[in-house]
Amino acid sequence: MKPKINLSKKRTLALLLAAALLMALIAGCGQGGTDTTTAPAATTAATTAAAVAEVADAADDADDEAEDDDAAEAATTQAAATTAAATTTAATTAATTAAAADTPADARNSVNVCIASSPDTIDPQLNTSVDGAMMIHHMFEGLVKWEDDGNGNAVLAMGQAERYDRETNPDGTITYTFHLRDGIKWSDGQPVTAQDFVNGLQRLVDPATAADYSYMVDGIIVNAREILVPTNFEEIEATPEDQEPPTAIYEKQPDELAVAAVDEKTLTITIVNECAYFDELLAFPPLFPTRKDLVDAHGDQWATEQATYIGNGPYKLTAWERNSYIEISKNDQYYDVASQGPETIKFALMDDANAIYTAFRNGELDYIQSLPVNEIAGLLASGELYVNKYIGTYYMSYQVQKAPFDDVRVREAFGLVIDRNFIVENITRTGQLPASGFVPAGISDADPSGPDFRSLGGDWYSVDPAQYDANCERARQLLADAGYPGGQGFPTVEYMYNTSDSHRAIAEALQADWERELGVTVTLANQDWAVFLQTRKNGEYQIARNGWIADYNDPISFLDMWVTSSGNNDAQYANSAFDALIAQSRQITDQAERMRILHDAEKLMQDDYMLAPIYYYTSMYMINPGLKGLYYTPLGYYFFNNLSW
Repeated sequence: MKPKINLSKKRTLALLLAAALLMALIAGCGQGGTDTTTAPAATTAATTAAAVAEVADAADDADDEAEDDDAAEAATTQAAATTAAATTTAATTAATTAAAADTPADARNSVNVCIASSPDTIDPQLNTSVDGAMMIHHMFEGLVKWEDDGNGNAVLAMGQAERYDRETNPDGTITYTFHLRDGIKWSDGQPVTAQDFVNGLQRLVDPATAADYSYMVDGIIVNAREILVPTNFEEIEATPEDQEPPTAIYEKQPDELAVAAVDEKTLTITIVNECAYFDELLAFPPLFPTRKDLVDAHGDQWATEQATYIGNGPYKLTAWERNSYIEISKNDQYYDVASQGPETIKFALMDDANAIYTAFRNGELDYIQSLPVNEIAGLLASGELYVNKYIGTYYMSYQVQKAPFDDVRVREAFGLVIDRNFIVENITRTGQLPASGFVPAGISDADPSGPDFRSLGGDWYSVDPAQYDANCERARQLLADAGYPGGQGFPTVEYMYNTSDSHRAIAEALQADWERELGVTVTLANQDWAVFLQTRKNGEYQIARNGWIADYNDPISFLDMWVTSSGNNDAQYANSAFDALIAQSRQITDQAERMRILHDAEKLMQDDYMLAPIYYYTSMYMINPGLKGLYYTPLGYYFFNNLSW
């Protein structure tokens, strides 16, 4: 049972934090001039009302749980502070609106946004983050694209292809024939051809590219597996770390991938069998076209300079000041340039929440996703902070190949003592749900109209607050069984997160849980976003903050990333039975049977406790009240090409 003194400290911390804004910065990965409301339709008055009620409840809860006069006084002070914050916010709202009205007409041809600090990469085949993908979506376009449905929701539509044909072959494979639009061009004026799409797909599966997302087409496009997975893979994996592994041997080469340019305007892609999410894959950046001449001349560096970053989307890169901003401007070669919104969109590269919020209030930024934690209560109360659905999981991953987290008992113990309800009720406080498994709520099962995958898959552990003490008792026993009774002898370990006020607040809550319930010492370390992504990918950590947003609405988007050969397998997880189930799922066309296999795969992850889910995401942002035309998808992408003043 948790001592009251610790509970009281946690509630006091909650009041100080008010309602921390939690952003989905991960390794993971997700057009038209329609007049829409400022906030996408998924944001409702009910959402705002619920958020306001949560803010009011914070003061009530603090007062109810105050155990002496000092605590009661603190609760009263906090309630007053919340009210003052709402009042202050109302005033600053008016100021922001006035600033928008005073903006010179010529300045209104541009929009300034901040979605993250410097991206790790904006190479379509190499990017793995949501922020990078959002930028890429504005400068590149696939065969299929996302466009506004007129109500602020992104829906799939034909992109560089104007139509396609579909034919089932005698061997059961399916060939898609895409017919490209007339007059499509790269931003430098060269024609976009079917061969450019072939080049992009071949580059994605080429082992030399080392694209983290290459596994996405493994088992989907014919011959992808034979190109990606060495025939001597098991021998390579079994090689001790202090020895040189044997040279990888591949059955097929990238140019044998089942994609072909029939002529300049006709492309064929042959897939292994029915794929329910194939259209969403086609709108995903790793499947976008590539200029082979630029890659051949500059290697991966082609995507780092304005002169060589040539795209085929509605905007083009016009300036990149490192650690400052990325500016994109309308691509006059784009087939639908006339319907695009701002002349320029500037992505400010910042990670300091206070500086970001100040810039928004000063009118220097028009859209932001990061806020100081002490501003949240007032912004929720005023309705300025928008909250949308977001299909994703915030979790922590262990480096499972290294002690002490190579022991499943230690991993399970650390996961069980996380007070998930405390985090979502007192830190994030914007509609997140405590995560009871890895695949999040909202991912469809076999019947899209029935219960979702999470509901049918059951819970990894109980997230009922009444069961928290029991979870902790089991965790302490597991740690004792692993040789660390009461935490004795357990080494000091480090939790790593990317720089953010909200991530830090969660890290401190985790640290307190582990020290209080397990008697272990955990230090905290933060890194800038791009550095953090590389450090985590390299496995140079013990425990790390992590998050994954659906790339498409299918559970495989959360599962195939953990196959041994996946470039997104930051946990260094290796389970041959899991790998076999994922491979088997790709051969099954019956959706009910396929989902049964995927549930079995997630159960193996649960048994191995190779990660610890914390909560299911929501998406939050602020936007200049003078702007309209924003649209988004719950996969995490916000689009600015429709914005207008």
